[in-house]
Parts: sequence; C-alpha cells; structure tokens
Amino acid sequence: MPIYEYQCTKCGEKFAVRQSVGEDGSKLNCPKCNARNPSRLISSFFSPGPSVGEMSETSCPTCSSGVCDLPPM
Repeated sequence: MPIYEYQCTKCGEKFAVRQSVGEDGSKLNCPKCNARNPSRLISSFFSPGPSVGEMSETSCPTCSSGVCDLPPM
C-alpha cells in the first residue's frame, strides 16, 4: 500500500497516510485540527543505483550531473 502525503487546508499540518491507489483522501481529517479534505502533496522518492551505497551518475532524477543539493537519505 503506498504512502501519500497531505497538507491541511485549514491549519497547514502535513501528514502521511497509507491508502489504496484508488482512494482520493476525501474522507480524511487533519490529525491536528480535524478539518476535512486535505490537499494531496506531490511527493518524490529516492531509489539507489545498482547497489546500496554505490551511486551512479544517473541516480539523481532532478539533475543531469547526478550530484545535486537534495538532502542525503
């Protein structure tokens, strides 16, 4: 089951939820203020190269050099 990130449109709280791919989050409530209908955030994930600890030049999807300012995972 994927993890989706949401942000409350009322108080700004960010939270993550495990839910099925077809669910849209319309039944979710903010864990901080209990407001309904949070906004789904665009998330990214990192996948290491051929082996953990060995990065290839193509492992970074955001830049052509493979080295960028993304925080370490």
